[in-house]
Amino acid sequence: MKRFYTLYLTLFLFGTLLNAQDLVSVTYKGSRTKAQMVADYGFFMQYGIDRYKFQYTTLDVHGNLDTASGLFVLPRVDAANLPLLVYQHGTVGSKEEVPSNLSGGYELAEVYGAMGYATVAPDYLGLGDARGFHPYLHAATEASAAIDMLYAARQYLENDPDFEDNGKLFIMGYSQGGHASAALHRELEANYAAEWPVTAAAHMSGPYRLSGTIQEFANNEEPYSTPGYVPNMILGLNEAYQLFTDLAQIFREPYLSPIRDFYNNDIDLWNLNQTLIDLLTTEQGAAIPKYMLQDSVRMALATNPNHPINLALADNDVYDWAPQAPTRLYYCTADEQVPYTNSVFADSVMNANGAPDVISIDVNPTASHTECVEPAVTSAIFFFLPLQGLMVSSEEVAALKPVQVYPNPASHTIWVEGLQAGDVLQLLSPTGQLLERRRSGGNLEEWPLQGYTPGVYWMQVLGNKGVSVQKVVVE
Repeated sequence: MKRFYTLYLTLFLFGTLLNAQDLVSVTYKGSRTKAQMVADYGFFMQYGIDRYKFQYTTLDVHGNLDTASGLFVLPRVDAANLPLLVYQHGTVGSKEEVPSNLSGGYELAEVYGAMGYATVAPDYLGLGDARGFHPYLHAATEASAAIDMLYAARQYLENDPDFEDNGKLFIMGYSQGGHASAALHRELEANYAAEWPVTAAAHMSGPYRLSGTIQEFANNEEPYSTPGYVPNMILGLNEAYQLFTDLAQIFREPYLSPIRDFYNNDIDLWNLNQTLIDLLTTEQGAAIPKYMLQDSVRMALATNPNHPINLALADNDVYDWAPQAPTRLYYCTADEQVPYTNSVFADSVMNANGAPDVISIDVNPTASHTECVEPAVTSAIFFFLPLQGLMVSSEEVAALKPVQVYPNPASHTIWVEGLQAGDVLQLLSPTGQLLERRRSGGNLEEWPLQGYTPGVYWMQVLGNKGVSVQKVVVE
Protein backbone atom coordinates (compact mmCIF):
# COMPACT_ATOMS: atom_id res chain seq x y z
CA MET A 1 0.00 0.00 0.00
CA LYS A 2 1.30 3.37 -0.89
CA ARG A 3 2.22 5.60 2.06
CA PHE A 4 3.08 9.28 2.01
CA TYR A 5 5.90 9.63 4.55
CA THR A 6 6.41 13.35 4.05
CA LEU A 7 4.17 15.33 1.78
CA TYR A 8 4.64 19.05 1.27
CA LEU A 9 1.86 20.81 -0.58
CA THR A 10 2.50 24.12 -2.26
CA LEU A 11 1.37 27.17 -0.32
CA PHE A 12 0.01 28.70 -3.50
CA LEU A 13 -2.49 26.82 -5.61
CA PHE A 14 -2.64 28.04 -9.22
CA GLY A 15 -1.40 31.42 -8.05
CA THR A 16 -4.16 31.84 -5.45
CA LEU A 17 -3.33 32.62 -1.83
CA LEU A 18 -3.93 29.84 0.65
CA ASN A 19 -7.21 30.13 2.54
CA ALA A 20 -8.46 28.59 5.76
CA GLN A 21 -9.04 24.84 5.42
CA ASP A 22 -5.95 23.94 3.38
CA LEU A 23 -3.51 21.15 4.10
CA VAL A 24 0.03 22.51 4.24
CA SER A 25 2.15 19.44 5.08
CA VAL A 26 1.91 15.83 6.20
CA THR A 27 4.77 14.21 8.13
CA TYR A 28 4.86 10.50 8.87
CA LYS A 29 5.07 9.80 12.64
CA GLY A 30 5.48 6.04 12.60
CA SER A 31 3.34 2.91 12.56
CA ARG A 32 2.16 0.48 15.20
CA THR A 33 1.16 -3.11 14.50
CA LYS A 34 -2.03 -4.67 15.72
CA ALA A 35 0.04 -6.80 18.12
CA GLN A 36 1.62 -3.68 19.61
CA MET A 37 -1.77 -2.02 20.01
CA VAL A 38 -3.20 -5.13 21.66
CA ALA A 39 -0.24 -5.31 24.04
CA ASP A 40 -0.73 -1.68 25.11
CA TYR A 41 -4.51 -1.25 25.05
CA GLY A 42 -6.18 -4.67 25.11
CA PHE A 43 -7.20 -7.46 22.82
CA PHE A 44 -10.18 -5.60 21.34
CA MET A 45 -7.82 -3.44 19.26
CA GLN A 46 -8.68 -4.45 15.69
CA TYR A 47 -5.99 -2.91 13.45
CA GLY A 48 -2.49 -1.62 13.29
CA ILE A 49 -2.20 2.13 12.66
CA ASP A 50 -0.18 4.74 10.81
CA ARG A 51 0.33 8.18 12.36
CA TYR A 52 0.81 11.51 10.60
CA LYS A 53 1.36 15.06 11.73
CA PHE A 54 -0.77 17.52 9.81
CA GLN A 55 -0.05 21.20 9.34
CA TYR A 56 -3.08 23.05 8.02
CA THR A 57 -4.37 26.57 7.80
CA THR A 58 -7.06 27.99 10.04
CA LEU A 59 -8.05 31.37 11.46
CA ASP A 60 -6.84 32.55 14.86
CA VAL A 61 -9.00 34.24 17.51
CA HIS A 62 -8.63 37.58 15.69
CA GLY A 63 -9.56 36.20 12.27
CA ASN A 64 -6.00 36.16 10.93
CA LEU A 65 -4.60 33.21 9.00
CA ASP A 66 -2.52 30.82 11.10
CA THR A 67 -0.91 27.43 10.58
CA ALA A 68 -2.13 24.87 13.11
CA SER A 69 -1.13 21.27 13.69
CA GLY A 70 -2.69 17.98 14.74
CA LEU A 71 -2.35 14.22 14.65
CA PHE A 72 -4.06 12.09 12.01
CA VAL A 73 -4.31 8.32 12.62
CA LEU A 74 -5.27 5.78 9.93
CA PRO A 75 -6.06 2.09 10.47
CA ARG A 76 -3.66 -0.18 8.58
CA VAL A 77 -5.98 -1.81 6.06
CA ASP A 78 -5.47 -2.33 2.34
CA ALA A 79 -8.68 -0.66 1.23
CA ALA A 80 -11.47 0.85 3.24
CA ASN A 81 -14.43 3.15 3.46
CA LEU A 82 -13.62 4.64 6.83
CA PRO A 83 -15.71 6.53 9.34
CA LEU A 84 -14.14 9.77 10.52
CA LEU A 85 -13.72 10.57 14.20
CA VAL A 86 -12.61 13.81 15.85
CA TYR A 87 -10.82 13.39 19.16
CA GLN A 88 -10.60 16.62 21.20
CA HIS A 89 -7.81 16.27 23.76
CA GLY A 90 -7.81 17.34 27.39
CA THR A 91 -5.84 20.11 29.08
CA VAL A 92 -2.10 20.03 28.37
CA GLY A 93 0.79 21.71 30.14
CA SER A 94 2.63 23.44 27.30
CA LYS A 95 2.72 24.15 23.56
CA GLU A 96 4.78 21.01 22.99
CA GLU A 97 2.56 18.59 24.95
CA VAL A 98 0.17 17.89 22.08
CA PRO A 99 -1.05 14.92 20.00
CA SER A 100 1.01 15.82 16.91
CA ASN A 101 4.12 15.42 19.09
CA LEU A 102 2.79 12.07 20.35
CA SER A 103 1.99 13.62 23.70
CA GLY A 104 -0.98 15.26 25.38
CA GLY A 105 -3.35 12.30 25.34
CA TYR A 106 -2.51 11.14 21.81
CA GLU A 107 -3.05 7.55 22.99
CA LEU A 108 -6.81 7.93 22.65
CA ALA A 109 -6.38 8.93 19.00
CA GLU A 110 -4.37 5.73 18.55
CA VAL A 111 -7.08 3.65 20.22
CA TYR A 112 -9.80 4.99 17.96
CA GLY A 113 -7.59 4.51 14.92
CA ALA A 114 -7.08 0.89 15.95
CA MET A 115 -10.87 0.54 16.23
CA GLY A 116 -11.22 1.46 12.55
CA TYR A 117 -11.70 5.24 12.51
CA ALA A 118 -9.71 7.74 10.47
CA THR A 119 -9.01 9.86 13.53
CA VAL A 120 -8.48 13.61 13.55
CA ALA A 121 -6.86 15.01 16.71
CA PRO A 122 -6.25 18.79 16.49
CA ASP A 123 -3.67 20.38 18.78
CA TYR A 124 -5.87 23.54 19.15
CA LEU A 125 -4.86 27.15 18.55
CA GLY A 126 -1.86 28.41 20.48
CA LEU A 127 -0.56 24.85 20.90
CA GLY A 128 1.70 22.78 18.68
CA ASP A 129 2.70 24.82 15.64
CA ALA A 130 0.03 27.51 16.02
CA ARG A 131 1.26 30.89 17.21
CA GLY A 132 0.36 32.80 20.36
CA PHE A 133 -1.04 31.81 23.74
CA HIS A 134 -3.63 29.03 23.78
CA PRO A 135 -7.20 30.44 24.04
CA TYR A 136 -8.14 27.85 26.65
CA LEU A 137 -11.83 26.89 26.63
CA HIS A 138 -12.68 29.30 23.81
CA ALA A 139 -15.51 27.38 22.18
CA ALA A 140 -15.46 29.06 18.76
CA THR A 141 -11.83 28.23 18.00
CA GLU A 142 -11.99 24.79 19.61
CA ALA A 143 -14.63 24.14 16.96
CA SER A 144 -13.00 25.95 14.02
CA ALA A 145 -9.58 24.33 14.49
CA ALA A 146 -11.24 20.90 14.40
CA ILE A 147 -13.44 21.71 11.41
CA ASP A 148 -10.49 22.97 9.38
CA MET A 149 -8.54 19.82 10.26
CA LEU A 150 -11.49 17.75 9.07
CA TYR A 151 -11.23 19.52 5.72
CA ALA A 152 -7.49 18.79 5.72
CA ALA A 153 -8.20 15.10 6.40
CA ARG A 154 -10.68 14.95 3.55
CA GLN A 155 -8.11 16.59 1.27
CA TYR A 156 -5.53 13.99 2.30
CA LEU A 157 -7.89 11.05 1.78
CA GLU A 158 -8.89 12.32 -1.65
CA ASN A 159 -5.24 12.01 -2.68
CA ASP A 160 -4.84 8.48 -1.28
CA PRO A 161 -6.58 5.92 -3.54
CA ASP A 162 -6.69 3.33 -0.75
CA PHE A 163 -9.13 5.24 1.42
CA GLU A 164 -12.30 7.25 1.39
CA ASP A 165 -14.61 8.30 4.19
CA ASN A 166 -17.94 6.48 4.45
CA GLY A 167 -19.96 9.57 5.36
CA LYS A 168 -20.10 8.81 9.08
CA LEU A 169 -18.63 11.29 11.55
CA PHE A 170 -18.15 10.73 15.27
CA ILE A 171 -17.06 13.27 17.89
CA MET A 172 -15.57 12.66 21.32
CA GLY A 173 -13.45 14.44 23.90
CA TYR A 174 -12.54 14.26 27.57
CA SER A 175 -12.15 17.07 30.14
CA GLN A 176 -11.25 20.21 28.16
CA GLY A 177 -11.82 17.91 25.22
CA GLY A 178 -15.39 17.36 26.41
CA HIS A 179 -15.97 21.10 26.25
CA ALA A 180 -14.23 21.24 22.86
CA SER A 181 -16.17 18.28 21.44
CA ALA A 182 -19.47 19.82 22.54
CA ALA A 183 -18.44 23.13 20.94
CA LEU A 184 -17.54 21.32 17.71
CA HIS A 185 -20.75 19.29 17.73
CA ARG A 186 -22.86 22.42 18.20
CA GLU A 187 -21.07 24.29 15.41
CA LEU A 188 -21.33 21.41 12.95
CA GLU A 189 -25.05 20.95 13.50
CA ALA A 190 -25.70 24.69 13.37
CA ASN A 191 -23.66 25.59 10.28
CA TYR A 192 -22.23 22.47 8.58
CA ALA A 193 -25.06 19.94 8.82
CA ALA A 194 -25.20 19.27 5.07
CA GLU A 195 -21.44 18.87 4.61
CA TRP A 196 -20.46 17.28 7.93
CA PRO A 197 -23.51 15.45 9.36
CA VAL A 198 -22.73 14.11 12.82
CA THR A 199 -23.46 10.42 13.34
CA ALA A 200 -23.02 10.36 17.13
CA ALA A 201 -21.10 12.19 19.85
CA ALA A 202 -19.66 11.35 23.27
CA HIS A 203 -18.76 14.33 25.44
CA MET A 204 -16.98 13.24 28.60
CA SER A 205 -16.38 15.00 31.93
CA GLY A 206 -16.36 18.45 30.32
CA PRO A 207 -16.86 21.90 31.88
CA TYR A 208 -19.91 22.68 29.75
CA ARG A 209 -21.11 25.41 32.12
CA LEU A 210 -18.11 27.71 32.50
CA SER A 211 -20.17 30.57 33.90
CA GLY A 212 -21.30 28.42 36.83
CA THR A 213 -17.77 27.17 37.44
CA ILE A 214 -16.25 30.61 37.97
CA GLN A 215 -19.11 31.57 40.27
CA GLU A 216 -18.20 28.65 42.50
CA PHE A 217 -14.49 29.53 42.50
CA ALA A 218 -15.22 33.18 43.32
CA ASN A 219 -17.49 32.36 46.24
CA ASN A 220 -16.58 29.20 48.05
CA GLU A 221 -13.88 28.21 50.50
CA GLU A 222 -13.41 24.72 49.09
CA PRO A 223 -9.86 23.58 48.24
CA TYR A 224 -9.30 22.64 44.61
CA SER A 225 -6.73 20.15 43.35
CA THR A 226 -5.93 22.06 40.12
CA PRO A 227 -5.99 25.81 40.87
CA GLY A 228 -3.81 26.37 37.79
CA TYR A 229 -6.90 25.87 35.64
CA VAL A 230 -8.35 29.17 36.88
CA PRO A 231 -5.62 31.52 35.55
CA ASN A 232 -5.31 29.35 32.44
CA MET A 233 -9.01 29.87 31.76
CA ILE A 234 -8.89 33.64 32.37
CA LEU A 235 -5.67 34.11 30.39
CA GLY A 236 -7.03 32.02 27.52
CA LEU A 237 -10.26 33.97 27.26
CA ASN A 238 -8.31 37.23 27.42
CA GLU A 239 -6.68 36.21 24.13
CA ALA A 240 -10.09 36.33 22.48
CA TYR A 241 -11.90 39.07 24.41
CA GLN A 242 -9.09 41.40 25.56
CA LEU A 243 -10.53 41.56 29.06
CA PHE A 244 -7.53 43.30 30.66
CA THR A 245 -4.20 44.80 29.66
CA ASP A 246 -2.09 43.70 32.61
CA LEU A 247 -2.19 40.53 34.71
CA ALA A 248 -1.93 42.62 37.89
CA GLN A 249 -5.45 43.86 37.22
CA ILE A 250 -6.75 40.35 37.91
CA PHE A 251 -4.25 38.46 40.06
CA ARG A 252 -2.46 39.44 43.25
CA GLU A 253 0.91 38.53 44.66
CA PRO A 254 2.44 36.15 45.53
CA TYR A 255 0.43 34.34 42.82
CA LEU A 256 0.90 36.96 40.11
CA SER A 257 4.59 36.22 39.49
CA PRO A 258 4.26 32.49 38.68
CA ILE A 259 1.13 33.21 36.62
CA ARG A 260 3.14 35.75 34.63
CA ASP A 261 5.92 33.15 34.20
CA PHE A 262 3.36 30.69 32.84
CA TYR A 263 1.94 33.24 30.42
CA ASN A 264 5.47 33.99 29.16
CA ASN A 265 6.06 30.24 28.63
CA ASP A 266 8.81 30.13 31.27
CA ILE A 267 7.03 27.36 33.22
CA ASP A 268 4.38 24.90 32.14
CA LEU A 269 0.87 24.55 33.54
CA TRP A 270 1.73 21.65 35.82
CA ASN A 271 4.62 23.59 37.41
CA LEU A 272 2.29 26.55 37.83
CA ASN A 273 -0.34 24.37 39.43
CA GLN A 274 2.04 22.94 42.02
CA THR A 275 3.47 26.39 42.77
CA LEU A 276 -0.03 27.78 43.32
CA ILE A 277 -0.96 24.86 45.57
CA ASP A 278 2.15 25.48 47.68
CA LEU A 279 1.60 29.25 47.88
CA LEU A 280 -2.11 29.00 48.66
CA THR A 281 -1.47 26.36 51.31
CA THR A 282 1.17 28.55 52.94
CA GLU A 283 -0.87 31.75 52.72
CA GLN A 284 -4.41 30.46 53.25
CA GLY A 285 -4.05 27.00 54.74
CA ALA A 286 -5.42 25.25 51.61
CA ALA A 287 -5.46 25.57 47.82
CA ILE A 288 -8.55 27.80 47.61
CA PRO A 289 -8.51 29.45 44.16
CA LYS A 290 -10.41 32.65 44.95
CA TYR A 291 -7.48 34.04 46.95
CA MET A 292 -5.39 34.32 43.79
CA LEU A 293 -7.73 37.03 42.54
CA GLN A 294 -7.73 40.69 43.39
CA ASP A 295 -10.42 41.40 45.98
CA SER A 296 -12.28 43.74 43.64
CA VAL A 297 -12.28 41.12 40.86
CA ARG A 298 -13.45 38.39 43.19
CA MET A 299 -16.32 40.56 44.42
CA ALA A 300 -17.30 41.55 40.87
CA LEU A 301 -17.28 37.96 39.63
CA ALA A 302 -19.49 36.93 42.53
CA THR A 303 -22.02 39.77 42.26
CA ASN A 304 -21.92 41.31 38.78
CA PRO A 305 -23.16 39.06 35.93
CA ASN A 306 -22.16 41.79 33.45
CA HIS A 307 -18.50 41.82 34.45
CA PRO A 308 -16.44 41.25 31.26
CA ILE A 309 -15.00 37.97 32.57
CA ASN A 310 -18.46 36.68 33.46
CA LEU A 311 -19.74 37.65 30.02
CA ALA A 312 -16.81 35.92 28.33
CA LEU A 313 -17.36 32.77 30.35
CA ALA A 314 -21.08 32.74 29.57
CA ASP A 315 -20.26 33.18 25.89
CA ASN A 316 -18.34 29.91 26.07
CA ASP A 317 -20.98 27.82 27.81
CA VAL A 318 -21.77 24.86 25.55
CA TYR A 319 -24.87 23.31 27.14
CA ASP A 320 -27.79 25.46 25.95
CA TRP A 321 -28.70 23.84 22.62
CA ALA A 322 -30.39 20.67 21.34
CA PRO A 323 -28.05 18.09 19.76
CA GLN A 324 -29.79 16.22 16.96
CA ALA A 325 -27.34 13.32 16.69
CA PRO A 326 -27.37 10.63 19.41
CA THR A 327 -25.28 12.09 22.24
CA ARG A 328 -23.91 10.72 25.50
CA LEU A 329 -22.51 12.77 28.37
CA TYR A 330 -20.28 10.41 30.34
CA TYR A 331 -19.09 11.44 33.81
CA CYS A 332 -18.04 10.17 37.24
CA THR A 333 -19.71 11.55 40.37
CA ALA A 334 -16.46 11.58 42.36
CA ASP A 335 -14.63 13.73 39.75
CA GLU A 336 -12.59 16.25 41.75
CA GLN A 337 -11.53 18.43 38.80
CA VAL A 338 -14.68 18.91 36.72
CA PRO A 339 -17.86 18.74 38.85
CA TYR A 340 -20.20 16.04 37.56
CA THR A 341 -23.05 18.53 37.79
CA ASN A 342 -21.80 19.96 34.47
CA SER A 343 -22.99 16.79 32.72
CA VAL A 344 -26.26 16.44 34.62
CA PHE A 345 -27.12 20.11 34.07
CA ALA A 346 -26.25 19.94 30.35
CA ASP A 347 -28.41 16.84 29.99
CA SER A 348 -31.40 18.57 31.58
CA VAL A 349 -31.10 21.71 29.43
CA MET A 350 -30.48 19.84 26.18
CA ASN A 351 -33.49 17.62 26.76
CA ALA A 352 -35.63 20.61 27.73
CA ASN A 353 -34.58 22.19 24.43
CA GLY A 354 -35.96 19.19 22.56
CA ALA A 355 -32.86 17.03 21.92
CA PRO A 356 -34.12 13.65 20.65
CA ASP A 357 -31.41 11.40 22.13
CA VAL A 358 -29.20 12.93 24.84
CA ILE A 359 -28.42 10.94 28.00
CA SER A 360 -25.92 11.60 30.78
CA ILE A 361 -24.41 8.46 32.31
CA ASP A 362 -22.37 8.02 35.48
CA VAL A 363 -19.84 5.41 34.31
CA ASN A 364 -18.22 5.01 37.74
CA PRO A 365 -19.57 6.88 40.79
CA THR A 366 -16.34 6.48 42.79
CA ALA A 367 -13.76 7.31 40.09
CA SER A 368 -11.59 10.42 40.14
CA HIS A 369 -11.11 12.61 37.08
CA THR A 370 -8.13 10.54 35.93
CA GLU A 371 -9.75 7.22 36.82
CA CYS A 372 -12.89 8.19 34.90
CA VAL A 373 -11.07 8.22 31.54
CA GLU A 374 -11.06 4.46 30.98
CA PRO A 375 -14.74 3.69 31.70
CA ALA A 376 -15.86 6.82 29.83
CA VAL A 377 -13.80 6.06 26.72
CA THR A 378 -14.80 2.38 26.80
CA SER A 379 -18.47 3.36 27.00
CA ALA A 380 -18.00 5.71 24.04
CA ILE A 381 -16.33 2.97 21.98
CA PHE A 382 -19.29 0.65 22.46
CA PHE A 383 -21.82 3.43 21.97
CA PHE A 384 -20.29 4.23 18.57
CA LEU A 385 -19.62 0.65 17.46
CA PRO A 386 -23.08 -0.31 16.09
CA LEU A 387 -23.16 2.96 14.11
CA GLN A 388 -19.64 2.75 12.68
CA GLY A 389 -20.43 1.23 9.27
CA LEU A 390 -16.80 0.24 8.60
CA MET A 391 -16.19 -1.65 5.37
CA VAL A 392 -12.73 -3.09 4.69
CA SER A 393 -11.09 -5.32 2.13
CA SER A 394 -8.22 -7.12 3.80
CA GLU A 395 -7.48 -10.75 4.66
CA GLU A 396 -5.33 -9.53 7.53
CA VAL A 397 -8.28 -8.13 9.50
CA ALA A 398 -11.04 -10.67 9.00
CA ALA A 399 -14.02 -9.94 11.22
CA LEU A 400 -15.05 -12.14 14.12
CA LYS A 401 -17.32 -14.98 12.96
CA PRO A 402 -20.88 -13.82 13.61
CA VAL A 403 -22.40 -15.33 16.74
CA GLN A 404 -25.98 -16.45 17.15
CA VAL A 405 -28.14 -15.11 19.96
CA TYR A 406 -31.39 -16.99 20.60
CA PRO A 407 -34.21 -16.91 21.35
CA ASN A 408 -34.58 -13.27 20.38
CA PRO A 409 -36.83 -11.75 21.67
CA ALA A 410 -36.44 -13.57 25.00
CA SER A 411 -37.91 -13.27 28.46
CA HIS A 412 -35.90 -15.54 30.77
CA THR A 413 -32.65 -16.70 29.13
CA ILE A 414 -30.66 -16.23 25.95
CA TRP A 415 -27.99 -18.49 24.49
CA VAL A 416 -24.94 -17.14 22.69
CA GLU A 417 -23.49 -19.66 20.22
CA GLY A 418 -20.44 -19.59 17.97
CA LEU A 419 -17.93 -18.45 20.57
CA GLN A 420 -14.29 -19.28 21.13
CA ALA A 421 -12.81 -19.89 24.55
CA GLY A 422 -11.62 -16.58 25.99
CA ASP A 423 -14.03 -14.36 24.04
CA VAL A 424 -15.47 -11.57 26.18
CA LEU A 425 -19.22 -11.08 26.24
CA GLN A 426 -20.71 -7.75 27.30
CA LEU A 427 -24.34 -6.78 27.74
CA LEU A 428 -24.98 -3.06 27.35
CA SER A 429 -28.05 -0.99 28.05
CA PRO A 430 -29.85 0.88 25.24
CA THR A 431 -27.79 3.95 26.21
CA GLY A 432 -24.45 2.14 25.96
CA GLN A 433 -23.83 1.56 29.69
CA LEU A 434 -22.02 -1.68 30.55
CA LEU A 435 -24.36 -3.89 32.59
CA GLU A 436 -22.56 -7.21 32.78
CA ARG A 437 -19.36 -8.78 31.46
CA ARG A 438 -18.11 -12.36 31.38
CA ARG A 439 -15.51 -14.46 29.57
CA SER A 440 -16.57 -17.42 27.42
CA GLY A 441 -15.44 -20.92 28.24
CA GLY A 442 -16.32 -22.38 24.86
CA ASN A 443 -18.75 -22.44 21.96
CA LEU A 444 -22.02 -21.90 23.88
CA GLU A 445 -22.90 -19.60 26.77
CA GLU A 446 -26.13 -19.32 28.73
CA TRP A 447 -27.11 -15.78 29.79
CA PRO A 448 -29.97 -15.42 32.33
CA LEU A 449 -32.12 -12.30 31.94
CA GLN A 450 -33.68 -12.17 35.40
CA GLY A 451 -33.67 -8.61 36.70
CA TYR A 452 -33.54 -6.95 33.27
CA THR A 453 -36.51 -4.75 32.41
CA PRO A 454 -38.15 -5.22 29.00
CA GLY A 455 -36.46 -3.30 26.21
CA VAL A 456 -33.61 -3.32 23.69
CA TYR A 457 -30.06 -4.25 24.76
CA TRP A 458 -26.76 -4.86 22.97
CA MET A 459 -24.78 -8.08 23.21
CA GLN A 460 -21.16 -7.54 22.21
CA VAL A 461 -18.60 -10.28 21.70
CA LEU A 462 -14.95 -9.28 21.65
CA GLY A 463 -12.41 -11.77 20.32
CA ASN A 464 -8.91 -11.68 18.97
CA LYS A 465 -10.21 -11.39 15.39
CA GLY A 466 -12.84 -8.72 15.80
CA VAL A 467 -16.01 -7.50 17.44
CA SER A 468 -19.55 -8.78 16.92
CA VAL A 469 -22.61 -6.78 17.99
CA GLN A 470 -26.11 -8.20 18.27
CA LYS A 471 -29.35 -6.50 19.31
CA VAL A 472 -31.18 -8.33 22.10
CA VAL A 473 -34.85 -7.70 22.81
CA VAL A 474 -36.01 -8.55 26.33
CA GLU A 475 -39.76 -9.08 26.67
